[in-house]
Amino acid sequence: MGIVRNQSIKSSISFYIGMTIGAINTIIIYPNVFQKNPEHLGLIQILVAYAIVVSTFTTLGAPQTFLRFFPAIKEKGQLYFLSLIMPLLGFLFASLSYLLFKEQIFELLNASELLKDNFFYIILLVFFIGFYSVLTSVSRSFLSATTPIFINEVFLKFYSMCVLCLHWFGYINFTAFLQIYLFGYILKFTILLLIQFFNNRLAFSISVKDLQIKEIISYGLYVLVGGISIILVTRIDMMMLGSLLEDGSGEGLKQVAFYTVAFFIGNAIMVPAKSIAAISVPLIAKAFEKGDLNEIQAIYSKSSINQLIIGGGFFLCIWLNIDSVFSLLPENFQAGKYVVFYIGVSQLFNMASGLNAQIIINSKYYRYDLFTSVFLVFLTIATNYLFISVLEYGINGAAMATAISILLFNIIRLTLIKARMNMHPFSLKTIYAILLLSVIYFILSFLPNSGYAFLDIIWKSAAVFVIFIPSLAYLELSEDINKIMIDFRKNIFS
Repeated sequence: MGIVRNQSIKSSISFYIGMTIGAINTIIIYPNVFQKNPEHLGLIQILVAYAIVVSTFTTLGAPQTFLRFFPAIKEKGQLYFLSLIMPLLGFLFASLSYLLFKEQIFELLNASELLKDNFFYIILLVFFIGFYSVLTSVSRSFLSATTPIFINEVFLKFYSMCVLCLHWFGYINFTAFLQIYLFGYILKFTILLLIQFFNNRLAFSISVKDLQIKEIISYGLYVLVGGISIILVTRIDMMMLGSLLEDGSGEGLKQVAFYTVAFFIGNAIMVPAKSIAAISVPLIAKAFEKGDLNEIQAIYSKSSINQLIIGGGFFLCIWLNIDSVFSLLPENFQAGKYVVFYIGVSQLFNMASGLNAQIIINSKYYRYDLFTSVFLVFLTIATNYLFISVLEYGINGAAMATAISILLFNIIRLTLIKARMNMHPFSLKTIYAILLLSVIYFILSFLPNSGYAFLDIIWKSAAVFVIFIPSLAYLELSEDINKIMIDFRKNIFS
């Protein structure tokens, strides 16, 4: 777990810096820049959302396949070649489909005129997002998860901030802004490609004769459907909001803009889970290769309690300050308070469930993930349609639907791992952590407000950590977190 801890700390630093920049962008800059034209913010989010979903299709499971088979395959150049060809074929198919069926696609999506005029950007993004995922898997296979994380979380968000400021202060119009903003995705791909090249991590053999193609393709297709399902669950709410609420005037894009801001706040607690999962996947793959289930159980349990503690601390800070945070937003962006709650609670359970997704897709039971994932997609679509269109709950309905989907998905995965591998991530420490978080929230919820939003956010968040951190050390809920605190004290006093 030492590698996981060290890489997770480095990755978390990038995630936290990125989260800070992202918070400034999403909570302060985006709403103010697009206060008069929220549909422009909605357009950006929809373009990226569709591009991420389509790129997941076009990669044909290559990123996950590369991670899964990299430790075992000796002819790695052939694996590189296959991982290049698969996304390229998928991209060509997607591009051809767009050219042939553009009008039908617009009709199916109930696209506004603004979205139609800029839809071609999605195809460009699909290529660079898809191949960036492949390069990320290459980097992670060499246990260098921090590099792609830094590029994606820090560099891209800082780049976006700079471009947003240029548009905010009137140096560029929206058309130029959109082009320069999306160019950031090309730039991050180029940077990661050059880093892998100069570190001699790219070696291609124009052949696949020594690979077990049937096994690899079979795995890739199963993982592809599972990956698409996960992406759809995280993006379908935004996509259906834009489609179901569109009335021809850009109303759907406006609601996407309002939802995006609230969703970001609730989803911010997922930062530590991203960093832990990024470095744990290759370790889990190696452990399965050796048949070391004890090592997998250790990683599973520690990831669960660590993510619950860190995510819980962040959720406390967010929900205790939710009114102060929303008071900082322009009035038309203040409707998403309960979006934050639904998304935050569901993601907290997601984190507490540990690395169940990574364990399933790296085990011999990866096929089971296909069936549960397909079920989840249909559930997500049905619940979003019910809450958004039928019950007319708007952005709160989208958040409720996403929360239900995430909760059920994790329950199914936990049950599967317990039934097939006799492992689960929970212990008495899980209960103690939940009780501790509940007690701290109950105590601090009575704190008065000063009337100054920034001051309230700072001192209430500080109060959380003043109580939370010593309590963690006293109860010894996490070996890794305690080790970090001990090392920190030694470094400070030395």
